[in-house]
Amino acid sequence: MLNAINSVRKQSYPNIQLIVVNDGSTDNTEELLQKMNQLIYVHKPNGGQASARNAGLQYATGEFIASLDSDDYWNEDFLMKSFEALESYQADFAFANWNQKTKYSEEWRDFLSDDPYLTPFKKKEINGWYQLFTSDLRALYLQACPSPSSSALIRRKSLPGGWNNHMNIGDDWGLYLDMIFSKPCKAVFTLERLWYKDIDGQNIYDGREWHEVVQLLLVKDTELIMERYRSYLTTTELNILQKRYVAGLMELAKHKLVREKRTLESLTLFKAAMFRKPIFAIAQFPKLAYAALNNHVIQRFRAKKRPMLI
Repeated sequence: MLNAINSVRKQSYPNIQLIVVNDGSTDNTEELLQKMNQLIYVHKPNGGQASARNAGLQYATGEFIASLDSDDYWNEDFLMKSFEALESYQADFAFANWNQKTKYSEEWRDFLSDDPYLTPFKKKEINGWYQLFTSDLRALYLQACPSPSSSALIRRKSLPGGWNNHMNIGDDWGLYLDMIFSKPCKAVFTLERLWYKDIDGQNIYDGREWHEVVQLLLVKDTELIMERYRSYLTTTELNILQKRYVAGLMELAKHKLVREKRTLESLTLFKAAMFRKPIFAIAQFPKLAYAALNNHVIQRFRAKKRPMLI
């Protein structure tokens, strides 16, 4: 948290209103912040990341909004460069690449440069920035969300509302889709790494087990997105989301079968996938069968290698 706050205080952009939201933490956050000046401190009962961001938004008075998670921190020029790009291109939001360290590796890595979803949209670079127009944004953000909250600076008048409180993990994804579907929208992004995400095991996304992320983001949040925007979506766009949803169900089915040995739960998930979109489910089935067979072979091999007890 202190790294995040200090990175805001060190920004080269001078006109900053710093709002810190304590979303019901039980540590010594309040004691630490009471010793700091030039910030607005908001304490609220725990309600999740979207609720916390919306609480901060209520106190914000500026024309531009940026949200920084407590385990992330910005380069000193993050806001200045993002602001200049927003104004230069008259965009609704700007987002930047970042360095990420995971709980499995101590090395910082470039996160976005080789992102398979973003790569097709790197069409023409101007002064280090790429432009995305409404059609690009619809195509990109229905497949993935390449701009987590800490990566973006948003023009306030472009916000149709706040972050989506109903989303389990993808509240930022829901926010961008609200912007994209509410009116013609324009964004810019840079592959320059202007912030850091240090995975400490507590992050709302990266700190979870993979099967939890699949269940909450690929299944539950995707279903919420389909329900919210169904009337706006073309058949092709709806199929993109349905394919994502079915892939999530099948991934969960594989986890239940292979990792947890819960055959009936796995079968129930497979049936749900078949009911929603049989063609997509069948396309995923070989992966499920291969994983199950591979796990069976590994278990038999391990059993043969066990020493006999005399």
